[in-house]
Amino acid sequence: MRLLFLLHTLILFARPSSSTAIVTVTAAPAIPSNEPSYSIASSFTSAILNSTNTYRRQYNASSLSWNTTLEKFATSYLQSDTTCRFAHSGGPYGENLAIGYPNATASVEAWGNEEAKYNFNDPGFSEETGHFTQLVWKTTTTVGCGRRLCGTKGWFVVCEYWPRGNVGGEYAKEVDRNIDGGGGTRLSSPIVAAIAVVVSLVQCCVIIVVVWWFGTAKL
Repeated sequence: MRLLFLLHTLILFARPSSSTAIVTVTAAPAIPSNEPSYSIASSFTSAILNSTNTYRRQYNASSLSWNTTLEKFATSYLQSDTTCRFAHSGGPYGENLAIGYPNATASVEAWGNEEAKYNFNDPGFSEETGHFTQLVWKTTTTVGCGRRLCGTKGWFVVCEYWPRGNVGGEYAKEVDRNIDGGGGTRLSSPIVAAIAVVVSLVQCCVIIVVVWWFGTAKL
């Protein structure tokens, strides 16, 4: 009997109660090897150009055109290192790198988002904003990029620019402030103004309701 009681007790304690934390382990999501903006050449080119030129327009810089010489250089550099080492090529062009982003547009957006750390009052180069300044460098006219799938690291993107940016002493005239007065991914001023109007209207309605309620309560 004691043995049966012991077995019964062990079974009860072995069962997870409703308050028991059950830990599940899931595998990392599969790398999107078939993502069109990476796997299809024309889609890759379009995604890079469209997102790049969107940022450049916001910073008063002219649109870039695709340069196949730069594309070949970037692709050759990616193919030369089988380990997918995340490092600059040391070539003669301006260069931006990105790895692990879900699509080509997101890679460019990562560079553009560095604007939040750029000091327009003290223009110059920093490791934290170098991709952004090259992206919107006004005298750059062409870009060419390559990409490579690097296993679990995701897609590795390398973009080359000519004429190259990030030239010392040129930042003040080459990197303009956002023409909307904000960063590349922030809400534009008309949208901000519209939100402010809606908030003001809601506040007015609340005040009117409160005044009416107190007035009727006294009656």
